[in-house]
Amino acid sequence: MKIKVCGMRNPSNIGDLVKLKPDYIGFIFYPKSKRFIGEQIPDEIQSLIPVYIQKVGVFVDEPFDNLLEKFKSNKLDMIQLHGSELPGYCERLKKLEIPLIKVFSIDEAFDFETVKPYDLFCDYYLFDTASDLRGGSGLKFDWKKLEQYKDDKPFFLSGGIRPTDVEEIKQITHNELYAIDVNSGFEIEPGIKDIPKLKSFMEELRK
Repeated sequence: MKIKVCGMRNPSNIGDLVKLKPDYIGFIFYPKSKRFIGEQIPDEIQSLIPVYIQKVGVFVDEPFDNLLEKFKSNKLDMIQLHGSELPGYCERLKKLEIPLIKVFSIDEAFDFETVKPYDLFCDYYLFDTASDLRGGSGLKFDWKKLEQYKDDKPFFLSGGIRPTDVEEIKQITHNELYAIDVNSGFEIEPGIKDIPKLKSFMEELRK
């Protein structure tokens, strides 16, 4: 099971996280987020992250040219779109061979047919809990809802995941569950992760 830790921005905290070898680290380029990294990932942080950990830039309805500039200047490996971006926006990134995660906000009324127009252009989907915060809400959707997802696109599971959720995650049998995305459920404060809790969680999940 792959693991992505999102909302990082503190150099010391990132240095400790890197020792746990997550597969992905997410940096939020959305100014309204409490975990906003700024326009540029500091060199101090860049130097901490080894090549085997993918740097994911999280964007919300970012103008396309701005996104491309930030992708290049921040030496990102992957883009995560967390807004209302249309399939055409994703298609432009696909043509540039930029790896892409598209986020969908899940509630009881969500129809997984909504993802179909994105299939050709995205590498992964991420299913998060619907909220006004565009992620990091700490809220969890009903994971039984995933049974309605019949696509063959691998997905990240997100939304209110906490240290106590390991066994429930392991009981999810969906073939396309690719990775777990954690954020606010492991925080001491916004942008600062509880490393011992993450270490325990990751070790248990990887057993």
